[in-house]
Amino acid sequence: MQHDDEDRTQYKVVVNHEEQYSIWPAHRANPLGWSDAGKSGSKTECLAHIKEVWIDMRPRSLREKMQEN
Repeated sequence: MQHDDEDRTQYKVVVNHEEQYSIWPAHRANPLGWSDAGKSGSKTECLAHIKEVWIDMRPRSLREKMQEN
């Protein structure tokens, strides 16, 4: 893929049941197990959003398990 094409691609932020984030091309259906997180835009914008909201990289199940102890 050429760099110019990548710059024009619109992405969306997706999240899974473990509250892990990723980006996905906006024109494609979400991968199985992932849902829209409410942000779309350029790759840079989407990655910046993830950096802002994903402050604990541990999967949700691990965070919950650690709270039990």
